Amino acid sequence: TSDLYKEKEVRSALQRAVDPAVVLELGYKGLGTTAENHHACPVHPEYAKLDPQTLDKAGVKDVLAKHNLADAEFEFISLDGGFELDTSDAVAAQLRDAGAKIKRTVMPGSTFWNDWQKYPFSSTTWNHRPLAVQNMNYAYTSTGSWNETGMSNPEFDAGMLKALSLADADARREVMVSLETILQDEGYLIQPYWRSLFRHAKEGVTVDMHPSFEHHHYKWSMA
Repeated sequence: TSDLYKEKEVRSALQRAVDPAVVLELGYKGLGTTAENHHACPVHPEYAKLDPQTLDKAGVKDVLAKHNLADAEFEFISLDGGFELDTSDAVAAQLRDAGAKIKRTVMPGSTFWNDWQKYPFSSTTWNHRPLAVQNMNYAYTSTGSWNETGMSNPEFDAGMLKALSLADADARREVMVSLETILQDEGYLIQPYWRSLFRHAKEGVTVDMHPSFEHHHYKWSMA
């Protein structure tokens, strides 16, 4: 049940047992950059750089024992193919290495997406949006329409309202420090990496790759 994840200490222990670099290598062949468990990317204008989190695979067993979860089985649900499957398997392997009992459940998209916001522990691909606050507002506010984590943090909600009122990215970045930190501390998400996207062209052809696959033809050229 979702009661397995009601304690922040348990969520944080599972989060910090996962090495993003390992998951990036195994899940996406290293073709990306490691992420920081807060859903803001360096390409976002308001991204704020935080001090790195410390990994602590050794501490998981003690935390689970403290909360009477040493023998608990954590079911981890994912799509059944592609980088989603490989990434989820890599996360599961890391958690098993740390001493957690993980059951893997894989589903075809036709099944997975029916209830994607209801699974206690699952992996979801989030597509790019121009601003970090767009994803964060959907995904982690108590009124977020796509809040699959169930997080409800009044301080985060208040900070998000302030961030959404600031058009200037530099001003918004100051609020993002708090929002990013809350997401890390709450432990609701394990975000291992950002995918790099690629576009191929013949020599002499310049074609920009856009994070949302948009075609900005005014930036394209031929030598």
